Amino acid sequence: MSQTTMTVRLSGELSDFVANNISENGSYENISEYVRGLIRKDKERSEKEKFEKLKAELMLAFSAPDSSYSEVSAQDVFDRNN
Repeated sequence: MSQTTMTVRLSGELSDFVANNISENGSYENISEYVRGLIRKDKERSEKEKFEKLKAELMLAFSAPDSSYSEVSAQDVFDRNN
């Protein structure tokens, strides 16, 4: 696993907000932990969005009437995708 060091500059309200979240009363021990937590939450949100989109597409496909399907061979699929 690789490690990347990044520098982020914050001022004003954003800086104060971060400081409040990493203080003794805050949810995080340090800024790095806070940023990693934000990235994890964003990653989870993105993965959930992708899953919900796939689920919606599958629901639509499975709700189609059987009469809308046509039989094709494996070769037909290969030919169509080449």
